[in-house]
Amino acid sequence: MSTDNNIDRELRRLKNYSQPNINVDGFSNRNLSEGDLKFTKDKTNLILNKKHKGLLWQSKFYKDGNQIVDKNLTVGGNLDVKGHIVGNTFKIIPHNMQAEINLDEVFLPWFGVKQASDLTGVSSSFLAPYSMTLKKIMFRPSAISSNASSDLTVKLYKMDDGDAIVDIVARGTQQPDLAGDTFFVLNRSDFDNNPKFEMGDNCGISIQAAGDYGSSIVWKITSVWEIEIKI
Repeated sequence: MSTDNNIDRELRRLKNYSQPNINVDGFSNRNLSEGDLKFTKDKTNLILNKKHKGLLWQSKFYKDGNQIVDKNLTVGGNLDVKGHIVGNTFKIIPHNMQAEINLDEVFLPWFGVKQASDLTGVSSSFLAPYSMTLKKIMFRPSAISSNASSDLTVKLYKMDDGDAIVDIVARGTQQPDLAGDTFFVLNRSDFDNNPKFEMGDNCGISIQAAGDYGSSIVWKITSVWEIEIKI
């Protein structure tokens, strides 16, 4: 038989060859030999498994066009999304204001409009569109002319849907090391409770000093929230 015929027959065999799915119960790195390439199947996905230098490499295939990434996804170029981006994301909200901080509680404005004395103010409350958790809130006062050693307490308030009662969600205290034109931050872990609002909550943030900070101060304040966006 000629060499050309042997080659043609081998090419036809390879062209028509398909490896069957191998459904292995309890499949693990141990029962796959070095260099092996095998398909397995879970409830919904076809999985290609390859053992290379003792490590198991896997790639999943989906019949409906969806792709699922079990862990992190790094994109080196642009991310072009034709639909919606849902899930957990981060939102930065400014609360800049100018106010005299004495012993009275001051409610921060949302998006830097104007502070108020309670949650009934137009700018002191925010209607939560989704569940949102405070990751950190950052402050930088322009000046603190007196009693700079006094603590500053930050409180999160809410009014539930259909309820006019104001509840304290969480509170945290900045220890007495405040100074003018100096950055300080309260993180989520600094609060005594989970600083989280639910969809429909009427939200507010207040600050209250243990002593009089003096005259009117320009406050640069920014909060960072983790938002659970659902369509």
